[in-house]
Amino acid sequence: MKTDPLSPPPFPLAAQADHLGPCSRQRCHWNAAGSLALWCCRAVTLSCWLLMGGAVPMPASAADDVPQAAERFGVAAFDLERLSRVPEVFPADGFQVGPEGDERIRPLFFAGPEYRGRPTRVFAWYGAPAAAPGTKLPAMVLVHGGGGTAFERWVKVWNDRGYAAIALDLCGCVPRGTYGNWERHADGGPPGWDAAFAQVEEPLKDQWPHQAVSAIVLAHSLLRSFPEVDAERVGLTGISWGGYLTCLTAGVDPRFRLAVPVYGCGYLADDSAWLGRFAEMGPEKGARWTAWWDPASWLPRAEMPMLWVNGTNDFAYPPGSWQRSYRLPKGPRTLCLRVRMPHGHGPAGENPEEIRAFTDAILMAQPGADPGLATITGQGNKDAATWVTWRGGRPIRSAELCFTAATGRWQDRLWETAPAALDQAADGTEGRASAVIPAGATAWYLNLVDEAGLVVSGEHAVR
Repeated sequence: MKTDPLSPPPFPLAAQADHLGPCSRQRCHWNAAGSLALWCCRAVTLSCWLLMGGAVPMPASAADDVPQAAERFGVAAFDLERLSRVPEVFPADGFQVGPEGDERIRPLFFAGPEYRGRPTRVFAWYGAPAAAPGTKLPAMVLVHGGGGTAFERWVKVWNDRGYAAIALDLCGCVPRGTYGNWERHADGGPPGWDAAFAQVEEPLKDQWPHQAVSAIVLAHSLLRSFPEVDAERVGLTGISWGGYLTCLTAGVDPRFRLAVPVYGCGYLADDSAWLGRFAEMGPEKGARWTAWWDPASWLPRAEMPMLWVNGTNDFAYPPGSWQRSYRLPKGPRTLCLRVRMPHGHGPAGENPEEIRAFTDAILMAQPGADPGLATITGQGNKDAATWVTWRGGRPIRSAELCFTAATGRWQDRLWETAPAALDQAADGTEGRASAVIPAGATAWYLNLVDEAGLVVSGEHAVR
């Protein structure tokens, strides 16, 4: 397949938010690929066929035009049938089994996607707690962000929660060196993160987003093959650039039961930490990269439940782009937007208890299990007041109005909180929260806080 430069869409992605309603399976069979996925349904139909490894129904007119669309636009496709096969595993010589004294965790390499015509190997840490006889474990795939690598401590966090887990490196490195400067290995793929923007003229399958998503799907396939893992109870979470990749992967691999992007989202060319990168690329290259690799091109086909975690002042993924992104998937969504949540690996991004509660409720669901997080059932604004309704989860102990009177960049705004009123059932598992919107507020939303201190957020509104 040729990878000729992609013609820019007839109107920019920023203007397409109102065109992202439910997509007919017959007309475009999901927005599966980034090649003009939001306006060229016929190109998307072919990419979904390649993605799913099989044929899909499509109108005759679309079938007639698909080869020409693929030839012209260089459709970004994933061969899910191939990526669903269990990759070969290799020893990771020179790395200690049971780092930090935890014998449950071991290092390995697995066969990654081809890069520039040669095979690659991906480093990973894998660990699993002991399973009760006759039972299998839920599991998580852990995706690092910028500056990171495969972190064994993150695997331990999930092992201690009762999950098997695999954390993989996505930039052709091994976890030797210093943060942001990890040692590259001879069989690695391309460098990632910001380097991905400079790869836009390379073949699609050699660009970092394609390589990284392929490696994540392969890690999922490997994890599902382990005898102690329940293949039908596997979730995905990632931090920052890893949250970005989580959004892409959620639209590629429907085998995941849930996905939790932390910070990461789409609409990077409209408002993000990378506006300078898009300015450097120019409009034509920026349009190509956006069409292929912005999560907004992939999220519309994600159907699994998703928990979105972010902070009001995140330097990389501001609330406006975040909101537009979380509205795209077809499946259920839960929001956790904390005022001035810090950005990073470690406890900030890896350990929010909302993630554990969300995953336990889905992957460990059984009688007497954790009820998980509350579900927002409605929200609105009327007569200078804002409200949300909810049901389920632990009892809600309080609610707060989060608001800002500032304008300008989201990253620079000062946010404040004020108590909100609660009108709820006696057991606290159903009710309504409301608050008066301050006269000078420019943006606001409501947070529900349960008896464990976990937060569920309504959508923010602006004026």
